[in-house]
Amino acid sequence: MLQHVSLESRHADAEALVRFFGLLGFQEVAPPHSLAQRARWVQSGATQVHLLWADEPVVPSQGHIAVQVADYDATLSALAAAGFDAEPRSAHWGAPRAYTRSPGGHLVEVFATPPG
Repeated sequence: MLQHVSLESRHADAEALVRFFGLLGFQEVAPPHSLAQRARWVQSGATQVHLLWADEPVVPSQGHIAVQVADYDATLSALAAAGFDAEPRSAHWGAPRAYTRSPGGHLVEVFATPPG
């Protein structure tokens, strides 16, 4: 099981990032006190995304994280209402999926059902 991923992000994007991940079903959780000044964490189930502050974050052009959401259509609608475009992608395994970009530019795949 993958427990967490870490994304380099600008501290100035912190609030927008927490709101963005909230649209994907994540809730903010407190990092250990020793990390609180340099990161914010969000969690869905047992999976966390650690937002690490960097003056010049590295944002891969194609590398991405993928998030399974409980209600795909409602999530895409919520993203659109918040100003995030979601580009539908090929349903390689017969399930809908789309790509969007987080505040700060990280590529995020949103899908309804994982590959079999």
